[in-house]
Amino acid sequence: MDSLLHAPPPSFICSAVTRHRERIQSSIPPRSQPPAMADLQTPLVRPKRKKVLVDYLVQFRWILVIFVVLPASALIYFNIYLGDMWSAMKSEKKRQKEHEDNVQKVVKRLKQRNPKKDGLVCTARKPWIAVGMRNVDYKRVRHFEVDLSAFRNILEIDPERMVAKVEPLVNMGQISRATCPMNLSLAVVAELDDLTVGGLINGYGIEGSSHIYGLFSDTVVALEIVLADGRVVRATKDNEYSDLFYGVPWSQGTLGFLVSAEIKLIPIKEYMRLTYTPVKGPLKEVAQAYADAVAPRDGDPAKVPDFVEGMVYSATEGVMMTGVYASKEEAKKKGNKINSVGWWFKPWFYQHAQTALKKGEFVEYIPTREYYHRHTRCLYWEGKLILPFGDQFWFRFLFGWLMPPKVSLLKATQGDAIRNYYHDNHVIQDMLVPLYKVGDALEFVHHEMEVYPLWLCPHRLFKLPVKTMIYPEPGFEHQQRQGDTSYAQMFTDVGVYYTPACIFRGEEFDGAESVKRLEQWLIENHSYQPQYAVTELNEKDFWRMFDASHYEHCRHKYGAVGTFMSVYYKSKKGRKSEKEVQEAEAAILEPAYADEA
Repeated sequence: MDSLLHAPPPSFICSAVTRHRERIQSSIPPRSQPPAMADLQTPLVRPKRKKVLVDYLVQFRWILVIFVVLPASALIYFNIYLGDMWSAMKSEKKRQKEHEDNVQKVVKRLKQRNPKKDGLVCTARKPWIAVGMRNVDYKRVRHFEVDLSAFRNILEIDPERMVAKVEPLVNMGQISRATCPMNLSLAVVAELDDLTVGGLINGYGIEGSSHIYGLFSDTVVALEIVLADGRVVRATKDNEYSDLFYGVPWSQGTLGFLVSAEIKLIPIKEYMRLTYTPVKGPLKEVAQAYADAVAPRDGDPAKVPDFVEGMVYSATEGVMMTGVYASKEEAKKKGNKINSVGWWFKPWFYQHAQTALKKGEFVEYIPTREYYHRHTRCLYWEGKLILPFGDQFWFRFLFGWLMPPKVSLLKATQGDAIRNYYHDNHVIQDMLVPLYKVGDALEFVHHEMEVYPLWLCPHRLFKLPVKTMIYPEPGFEHQQRQGDTSYAQMFTDVGVYYTPACIFRGEEFDGAESVKRLEQWLIENHSYQPQYAVTELNEKDFWRMFDASHYEHCRHKYGAVGTFMSVYYKSKKGRKSEKEVQEAEAAILEPAYADEA
């Protein structure tokens, strides 16, 4: 490892970060005990709520979705597909030349900025063009735009190095379409087609293979980044920019512009042999069955599946799915069932998996690429809220080929009233918790939100040479808990996406207060919240959840301060004025200048 990685940051940065963290720590309230869990079979009694106009707008929103959003989405998807095909027809040499030209355009644009007159730098992407629910309010104030829309090409697929070099706007559907016919794949393929490489690296990405390979950012080999001063650097884990390599994940693009990435490839087979195992019992027992699927108790590595996923359908029922790559010859043997879940008329995947609760454990073979994107068509189970009859056979058969609606169009057509309604009466959250705390997390979500189904997806959190924004629990390697190793702690994403049951019962639900309690639970249990989600964290609590030291080191060293908005202000709820951000940056910088003097 390059010695630079182990060298401490300059003294003035250490002092600034230390003072910043001391201010935060001084205001931390004492830890509270988690609430006692009520009888999970008895829902909490909440006051009744009166319906207002926006309730009816949401209830009949499907009319706009069917006649406007779905047709427009289909046209956009088709146009994107044609663009991908046109890109694939170009030679690698031509794509690389276009890439280099586009990088120079970014460099030129950055050098045109006058820091005294122009706002903070951000991409020119429209605020509503994002898969996450977080409002991109920071673009509603003065800012200096840089256009990255041309960076959507696969630059190279190298079977010898087992690396794919891609631009940041390449999405999962595009890259799986290119690699799967070669019996190759990214080590971690996030489920939704629309998720982009840049978003998954700068933010958060996971899949059922993450219990082996970690998060999407853990599979990155190299990053090409344009820094605030226009320099173009290539960062790897062992070169002179190794600190930047480890600083970019979870930074939300606030250290520089990612313009390409080299990502690990793995060999795959044509099918996924998927076993559906029903589990019935209290939530703690459901959590234990899930842990056993992730990490067999006898520790036999041969029993660890290639993919693991769990879905919890109620306080007493769940289905665990374990997948192993299988050849075409194996899948087509007599007696084996092949299920092409990607066809538009097929039942939505989460509903298909739920049938295991009635018919018991069963096994089937799914074409690998269709398995990767199994949740795309119905957006997990959010599609049921968008189109209440979308899962019916007649709709799937006649109009299923139009699914899914493009999330960006859903956001663009919802307006502030509906957007605020979803924030108050809907939950879109991911909880990244240690594997041994999954049972506690499930009980907390049931007690606080009563949202089902819930998604369970494991991932390793590696012990890295530096302490990044997210990190394993101190001393985890000595505890020898299920799923942990000497080099990584096993975590789980508990995905909470749906309307709470109390809303369906006509009762009140305070979304903001509920998220606040969820975030405090995460902080107190060494757990994390992906930054795409709606957050209620203030700055002090944000830096209780995440570690600021290495991130702030990179921001100062690579000139991001004063050019890019800090990750907290980019993630926080509500509008962010440039003055607010500058004052926050100054609060960190002023002590540093004093120390230097």
